[in-house]
Amino acid sequence: MYLVVIAWMYVVLMMSVAEASNTTGTVLGAIVTFFLYGLLPVALVVYLMRAPGRRKAIKAREAAENAARRQATASPDVDAGGHATGAAQAGGVAPVREEP
Repeated sequence: MYLVVIAWMYVVLMMSVAEASNTTGTVLGAIVTFFLYGLLPVALVVYLMRAPGRRKAIKAREAAENAARRQATASPDVDAGGHATGAAQAGGVAPVREEP
């Protein structure tokens, strides 16, 4: 794709040089020719040709963000809660033995 862009820009540059060096041409006409035949159409074509790649990159970035979000909200390991292991659970054995 870039080879066609480079070739077209070369053609437009030669058109602009011919416009500027012609006896009835002007430098302003060469600049207008360069922008209207060269830069603007090429920028539009390159933008449109890269659209699928941009879309794919956006989807990949969103998938990575979703995976990171799922990993962050996944259930942690048993000992990763910040509490001491083997702590008494509610409704379990009483911490102090009561005398009958």
